[in-house]
Parts: sequence; structure tokens; C-alpha cells
Amino acid sequence: MTEDCWGNKAGRVRVAAADGEREWLVDEFLSVSAAFEDSEDIGAARDLARDFLTDVQAVHGLPVSGRAMGTVQLVVSELVTNARKYAPGPCLLTLEVQGGAVEVSVWDSSTTLPLILPADPRRVGQHGLEIVMAVSQSFAVYREPVGKRITAAITLADVPGGA
Repeated sequence: MTEDCWGNKAGRVRVAAADGEREWLVDEFLSVSAAFEDSEDIGAARDLARDFLTDVQAVHGLPVSGRAMGTVQLVVSELVTNARKYAPGPCLLTLEVQGGAVEVSVWDSSTTLPLILPADPRRVGQHGLEIVMAVSQSFAVYREPVGKRITAAITLADVPGGA
């Protein structure tokens, strides 16, 4: 795994709260990136996601629900696993907080776009992207000049009194 990279950019983040809408001024661009080269690094990718979201909440005061914490780690695990399994060379994981959600982005060097299979409870395996799509607010695959990038966004805070 390479070193984490933090960016700098001021911005405002709005989140809904039980007593109305709150606004925090964020002095830093809330983002972290790391490259992973081995399958053993999948656990390190999950750890990076957990540590990043812990800091988002503890240092910056943004709400991160337990559901979001677990979901982001699941999405990171699935996307990094696929990149390590199907693409040669390292992959790059980027986590970025914007608009009340964390965007999980994984780049790899393979130009082959993932095959997203329809739901089939009889199929054994190959349910990772199906799960990622089901738990994410948004999901997209982008061709890059070299390789591809897959992104998924997960809402950080649960809606008060909602599902």
C-alpha cells in the first residue's frame, strides 16, 4: 500500500439533523487515496475506509452512521477485490466526502468493463457488483485514458426517523 494523500480545499457540507438543517464549514478537502498491489491489501483498504470515516466524524464533526461505516467498508472490499482479481498491476482507491455522502472510487488498469449480471439467487458467486449497486446511492463505471474507474456513493447520515 502507498501512503495516504490528503487534499486541501475549503467547502461547505450540509446535512439534515433532527432539529433542522445544519451547516459545517470544512477547511479541508475530505479525501484520501491509496494504491494497493496485493490481495493481502484488501484488509488494508477496509481499514483505510474505516479510519477515514472515523476521522470525518471525530475531527470534522460530520455525522457518519454505523450503517454508512459498514456499507462503505463492504463497497471498498468488493471493488478492491474485483480490481485485484481481474486487472493487472495496482489499483487506486479514493474516498471523498461531498454532499453528505462518501464517494468510493477504484481505478484499475484493465480496459474490460465489468459484467453486471442480473439478480439470480441460484447463481453461486459473482454477486459483488449486484450488492454494491443495491447498497449505494449511485453507481457508475467510467472508461479512463488508461483502464477504468468504478465509483459508488454512500450517504453518510441516516435520515432521522426514517429508513
